Amino acid sequence: MSDAAQPTAAEVRAAAEAVKTALDRHLAAVERRTGDDDPAVHEAFNQLAAAGEVYDELLYDRYDEVTPFEIPGADDSLPPYTGPEEPHAVSVLIRRDYTVAEPQRLLAQAQRVEAAEFEDALTEDDTANTVPGALGILFGEFEPDEIASRHREFGLAEGDSTLWVTAAEEAAEPGEWLEAPFEEADPQQVICRFDVSAVFDRDDSDDDAGVPGTLLDELADDDLEPLDRDR
Repeated sequence: MSDAAQPTAAEVRAAAEAVKTALDRHLAAVERRTGDDDPAVHEAFNQLAAAGEVYDELLYDRYDEVTPFEIPGADDSLPPYTGPEEPHAVSVLIRRDYTVAEPQRLLAQAQRVEAAEFEDALTEDDTANTVPGALGILFGEFEPDEIASRHREFGLAEGDSTLWVTAAEEAAEPGEWLEAPFEEADPQQVICRFDVSAVFDRDDSDDDAGVPGTLLDELADDDLEPLDRDR
């Protein structure tokens, strides 16, 4: 971050004061709470979390220091669960972001899948020779969980990911939500949520920058498992 973009010492101090104020408000709300799901406590909690996150970010940007506190993630800011007490169905909503870290590796792996599928590496269709086409081939051939566990083999680097488990009284009709899978997600129906992001682990030096120095001719023969012809 450039010096011009850095927060001032006064801004960091103001953020620290905001955390102190939010702490006092949270304690006061806890002392006055009327039950386990008191909305005043919930609101004070969210305000404290937000103030702490702002302070943590400004402190890091200005002084390259962090706080000893874990900033609550999105799961902690969910509204109280109001779904069925005994849900008869659940939906699992997953989003995983990737960057194409090694386009050559991605293309090579897609070409190998296509060649094994059609038993002829030279086809009139050059889908595997473009990044969008290669992504379509790999994500069509492998399950999302397998892509996630083997993303480096496919030239991909992991970004943020989130998983929501939502409750329902009954399962949706076939094809009902396919056009907009996340549009109708109700935060109050979320049973649990798990988020993974680099912002939660900024000091981790082992990031997913890809495998450096990878060339097409360095791809090992066992990079991809043999395709199951019965799939």
